[in-house]
Amino acid sequence: MANYIDIAVNLLSPQFADKIDNVINDAASHQVSPLIVIGSDIQESLDANSLCQQYPQQLYSTAGVHPHHAKDWDEHSEQIIKQLCQQEHVVAVGECGLDYNRDFSPRAQQRDVFAKQLAIAAEINMPVLMHCRDAHDDFIDILSQYRPHLPNALLHCFTGNHEQLTECIAQDIYIGVTGWVCDERRGKELAELVPLIPNNRIMAETDSPYLLPRSMRPKPKSSKNLPQYLPYIVEYMANLRQQNVAEFAQHCYQNSQHFFGLPHVSKANTNDW
Repeated sequence: MANYIDIAVNLLSPQFADKIDNVINDAASHQVSPLIVIGSDIQESLDANSLCQQYPQQLYSTAGVHPHHAKDWDEHSEQIIKQLCQQEHVVAVGECGLDYNRDFSPRAQQRDVFAKQLAIAAEINMPVLMHCRDAHDDFIDILSQYRPHLPNALLHCFTGNHEQLTECIAQDIYIGVTGWVCDERRGKELAELVPLIPNNRIMAETDSPYLLPRSMRPKPKSSKNLPQYLPYIVEYMANLRQQNVAEFAQHCYQNSQHFFGLPHVSKANTNDW
């Protein structure tokens, strides 16, 4: 039976209030474990750190500031992120990047805070988990300045076009794919691109509780996406890539373990590394 790692779970979302234990256990019953808990601002990064201490080896977390919250960056943010990254269960800087779709923070401030977090990751030799929406050119421009100094970089929830994918791969970064690919309305272009992502650069994620795979049958009663649905997304992508499902699942699993430096990396099927 295949194993899975959900690389992006918003487990501290209010939608999961009082249900975190159920979410973790239900995911594990579907072989989805561990879960990577996203830190999208300083307080959530601190809370994720505390949560991981309650679920050792089941949860790992990131520490960073999402572009939506770039306006909240202050003189303490850098030091707090560095301190959190000293914790064994904190496995990446992020979620950081650019989002010009909603502009919840001024674009100049987004660029500045993104660069600051890439610099932190480079300084402490940590991988970085990134976000980019409608900001590709600036994203690549900033990332390219720091990429040679970063141990690893991941663009999660990729929804770009062919040219953007090519430029991301040229930066030698990992590509995270969500249930967006299962959406016949807006995921068609992504579905065409998934087969082009190298075996050693693709990861699977839910971005739970968001982006429930629309093509799931029977359709879940709730619109809330859950980590336990990750095997469906992996199977969907394997079919798009015309790959054996178990083999493709192993690629995603190994890539995730390798990227985040998680324990017990399997030695099987590593020919593509």
